[in-house]
Amino acid sequence: MFQILRDYNSSKFQVSEFILMGFPGIHSWQHWLSLPLALLYVLALIANTLIVTVIYQDASLHQPMYHFLGILAIVDMGLATTIMPKILAILWFNAKGISFNECFAQMYAIHVFVAMESGIFVCMAVDRYVAICRPLRYSSIVTDSFVVKATVFMALRNCVAPLSVPVLAAQRNYCSRNKIDHCFCTNLGVTSLSCDDRKINSITQLFLAWAVMGSDLGLIMISYALILRSVLKLNSAEAASKALSTCTSHLILILFFYTVIIVMSITHSAKMSVPVIPVLLNVLHNVIPPALNPMVYALKSKELKQGLYKVLRLDVKGE
Repeated sequence: MFQILRDYNSSKFQVSEFILMGFPGIHSWQHWLSLPLALLYVLALIANTLIVTVIYQDASLHQPMYHFLGILAIVDMGLATTIMPKILAILWFNAKGISFNECFAQMYAIHVFVAMESGIFVCMAVDRYVAICRPLRYSSIVTDSFVVKATVFMALRNCVAPLSVPVLAAQRNYCSRNKIDHCFCTNLGVTSLSCDDRKINSITQLFLAWAVMGSDLGLIMISYALILRSVLKLNSAEAASKALSTCTSHLILILFFYTVIIVMSITHSAKMSVPVIPVLLNVLHNVIPPALNPMVYALKSKELKQGLYKVLRLDVKGE
C-alpha cells in the first residue's frame, strides 16, 4: 500500500531512504545503551512467553481476566519487537538505513500496538468494574464470548484508526533531508523532514491521540471512580481491602503507561534543550511496559504465581 502511494508521488520523492541516527547528542557512545535495552527486550520476550504459556496450560486460569492478560502479553511482545531489532541493529552494526516502506510500516505497527495496549487496559478495567460493582452478574456478563467480542472490536478499531498516519506521511514531499534524529520511525520525526506543509499530519496525530487514547483513559477513570464509590460503601474494611487488591496490578500498569505518554507529549511540545530525553522516553515506553507488565501481575496474583511454579516445576510446598 505504501509502495503504491510512493509511486503515485514518485516525482516528489528525491531521497531513496531514511537514515535513523539513533539517540541525538550521544551518537559517539550510544552503543553502550544496547546492553540494557537488549536485556529489557529479552526479558520482555521471556516473561510474556511464560505468561501466555502459564495461562494456556493452567485450566484454573481460563478466566476472562487472565485471557485479557494473555492478550496483553502478546501485544507487548509485538510492540517491543516492532522497534527493538532495528534499534539493536543501529547500535551494534550501524545499520541506520531504512526504506520508505519499512519506515511507514513500522510507524503504523507502533501506533497499532500502543493503541491495542490501551484498549486491552480498558477491557481489563471493565472486567474489574463488573467483578466488584456487579459481582452477582459477573459470570453472565463477562463471558468467553465477551472476551472474544471485546478483543475483536479493539483489534479492528486499532488497526483501522491509525491507517491515516502512515498514509498521510507517505504523501509528503521528501526532497532533500533524510536523517531522522530518532531510533525508529515516528510520525513527527519523519514528517519533520518533508519540504511541504505537514500541518495535516500534526493535526491527525493530535486527533488520534485524543480520540483513541483519550477516550480509553476516560473510560478507565470512570470505571475506577465507580469501583471506588462501590468499595467505599462496603461496611467491612477487610472486604474493601480485598476488593481493591484485585485492582492494584492493573492500576500500577495503567499509571505507568499513561504517565509516560503524558510526559512524552510534554517533552515533545516543550522543545527540550536535551533532545535525547524525549527519544529515550519514547524508546523506554515501548520496551519497559512489555518487561514490567508480566512481573507486576506475577508478583501480585497468587493464582498466576502458582501456575508459574507448576510450569517451571518448582517446589511450592512453602506456598
